[in-house]
Amino acid sequence: MPRIVTIQFISAGKLYDFEAGDLDISPRDKVVVETERGIGVGSVVVGPVERAENEAPANLLRVKRIANQEDLDTLERNTRKEKEAYEFCNRRIMERNMQMKLVRVEYLFDGSKAVFFFTADGRVDFRDLVKDLAHTFHTRIEMRQIGVRDESKMTGGIGICGRELCCCSWLREFQPVSVKMAKEQNLALNPTKISGQCGRLLCCLDYEYETYCCLRKSFPKCGKRVRTDSVTGVVDKMNILTGNITLKLDDGKLVVVKKVEITGEAAPAEIQQPRSEAPVPAAKHQKGRERRPERPAPAPREVPKTAAPAAPAPATTAPAQQATEGQPKQGRKKHRSRKHGHKPGGGGTSEGGSSTPKA
Repeated sequence: MPRIVTIQFISAGKLYDFEAGDLDISPRDKVVVETERGIGVGSVVVGPVERAENEAPANLLRVKRIANQEDLDTLERNTRKEKEAYEFCNRRIMERNMQMKLVRVEYLFDGSKAVFFFTADGRVDFRDLVKDLAHTFHTRIEMRQIGVRDESKMTGGIGICGRELCCCSWLREFQPVSVKMAKEQNLALNPTKISGQCGRLLCCLDYEYETYCCLRKSFPKCGKRVRTDSVTGVVDKMNILTGNITLKLDDGKLVVVKKVEITGEAAPAEIQQPRSEAPVPAAKHQKGRERRPERPAPAPREVPKTAAPAAPAPATTAPAQQATEGQPKQGRKKHRSRKHGHKPGGGGTSEGGSSTPKA
């Protein structure tokens, strides 16, 4: 069975598995290994562990040797080169007025390549800068753009808690953090309070998020009406860690109770109290036409089938027709004002009656 060791190349960096072979390796030992980028020196985190063939990762690389004094001297020499390259590159960036910030320079163990880590808001044209670096240091140059969180991990610092940053001390991988985590923990949404050195949300917001979510399930939601042995009110706010719940009573008072004192939700009868019905005032008389109650429609009358048709009206005599021709039509009445003494003409009456011909 293969013996596998776990190695890291930088403090709080990613962990890589290598095959130890027959070497006697212990944790915190410096070993020389061959990686995809070239030969490097790493620190052992977990000692050799035997694993089955089917459990071991595929394409494992073997550890070359345990680092000796000559290898450690090479590391110190590379560290001095990194400082010189950092200062030179930083001067060139300021002279060319380039919109980028140099974070760190890293030399490979064998000195075959130098990696320059930088941050920038967008794309940067650094072709002329690479030419200057290659001409000065006579090695391959790699420019790698990183994020602000990786920058804080490389530079390090002290957080607002007074301790060393988690990302450069023990946190190996970044987890996604959202504002929802701060809301769930009842934290003030002040950017200066919930942001870290990198300007992003604090990584520690994720540490207790699941605990708060589990504890909140046993608490009543804000806005629900609950009752205890003595009072009944609506949940205004709560403290998950202490178990205190603030209730707002019907009269507006705030009362703090413990979660264990709540007996359950208030019944619907307690939520909606019965109202006393006021007497309905008598209806006032309307000025206009009163609304009468609807009467039932009369039943249709039966028309006798044997009813005879109505007799035609008798013809009028000639003198009666002449008298009818002389009187005005009712549809064309002319109402004249008698204020100025006008009299109805034509010898007829004002009511439109039949006129009498003069002798």
